[in-house]
Amino acid sequence: MEGGIEISGERFEERFLPHCDAAHNLARWLMRNDRDAEDAVQESYLRAYKAFARFRGGDPRACKAWFLTIVRHVCYTSLRKRHRHDAEEPFDEELHQPEAEGEGDAALWRAARADLLRQALEKLPPEFREMIVLCDIEGLGYKEIAVVADLPIGTVMSRLSRARGKLRAEALALLKQEALR
Repeated sequence: MEGGIEISGERFEERFLPHCDAAHNLARWLMRNDRDAEDAVQESYLRAYKAFARFRGGDPRACKAWFLTIVRHVCYTSLRKRHRHDAEEPFDEELHQPEAEGEGDAALWRAARADLLRQALEKLPPEFREMIVLCDIEGLGYKEIAVVADLPIGTVMSRLSRARGKLRAEALALLKQEALR
């Protein structure tokens, strides 16, 4: 088809497919399991596609922020509907664990450090976990996080600072707990 839908679909894919990994990552951290995260990303992708004609952002960072905003809203809506905050499942991050083959002790230390940070991040409340994922894992700036989270920039900065402090405290507590074993 030469008109609207197919060309628009190609433009949509060109702008948003590069951000699917970031969308999956955010959804996994918020939903706490791969199946629900996959559902949330698929629903977000469809919503973004349907609303693409109204999207006015041209640069790739704006596309990423807009798409992650949709992912965030879909995840929180799904969590509210399912009342999952009280029955959270541990997050399985096998895909992000470094490979230990051929690297010796350094790889083992990196894997242990990554596991410690993953465990500490899991213990954070969702609003803090979200800030760490968006900034430190996905590399969004304060302005982009403010757009995604629908918060003032000052709130993003203070929440991120508190999130990092809580992450540090959780990691230290886990280290102390491990040392006592």
